[in-house]
Amino acid sequence: MESGNPPERGHMNSTDVHFNLSGKKALVTGASRGIGAAIALAYADSGADVALLARTTADLEEMADRIRARGGEAHAITCDLTDDRQVAQAVADSVAALGGLDVVVNNAGALGPVAPFLDISADIAADVLDLNFSSAVRVLRTAGSHLVQRGSGVVLNISTGAALNGTPGFSIYAAAKAAMISLTRTLAVEWASTGVRVNALAPGLIATGLTSGMHDDPDLSSRLVGAVPAGRWGTPDDITGAALYLACDASSFVSGTCLSIDGALCAATGGTTFRDLLGLGPASAGD
Repeated sequence: MESGNPPERGHMNSTDVHFNLSGKKALVTGASRGIGAAIALAYADSGADVALLARTTADLEEMADRIRARGGEAHAITCDLTDDRQVAQAVADSVAALGGLDVVVNNAGALGPVAPFLDISADIAADVLDLNFSSAVRVLRTAGSHLVQRGSGVVLNISTGAALNGTPGFSIYAAAKAAMISLTRTLAVEWASTGVRVNALAPGLIATGLTSGMHDDPDLSSRLVGAVPAGRWGTPDDITGAALYLACDASSFVSGTCLSIDGALCAATGGTTFRDLLGLGPASAGD
């Protein structure tokens, strides 16, 4: 959500110099809505020029216009991330439009069917794996090579809290996002000597179009939030602070990590059961 006036682009003082992206060039996939859109806006507000990648041209252009209205530079680049040639061309177009890349955010993804593993066909499983994991591999073949050759840069892979625990109904999606964490750690080691950092974020229950089927159902939403110690759904804006931190100089010695942003959900294995046993009642934002 937007509030107040956006910060002046490029303005820095002694307290925010390490958290500023002024002059940086960022590519964000899945940037037309949800978490990707929030990250792109936050980066632009912090001074970065951004390339926005997604499938739907109209949504991308709307996002680019929002960024330009806030004083930023944005380029909408339509791309099917499941297509090798389109991805290679989109990354090349991003480099050309921005004059290089400093930050690459692999955010694109989709839940796929919520169903038991044995009810998911091989073709659907392959599609879910392709969009949620192989798409990032495609992007990094080209964009990662660019960063490594430059000798600097940041990769931020968006995973999910579902990748950190057993999550019935989300087997293929969770597996694909777990692979993102594994790739993050391996590339962090492989590329550390080149000056390229690679990290991941694992959002929990975040209210976006992707999760609307859950948070728009009052009964289901209430039961899901009951497992979250913070007592609420997260929003895309809850992700942007960590995304900004991991992209900027404040995290210059941070690589190979996966940061959970989930209101303590993953930390609370069995936590709701113990709350009941201790008579603490349901989780709530006011605890």
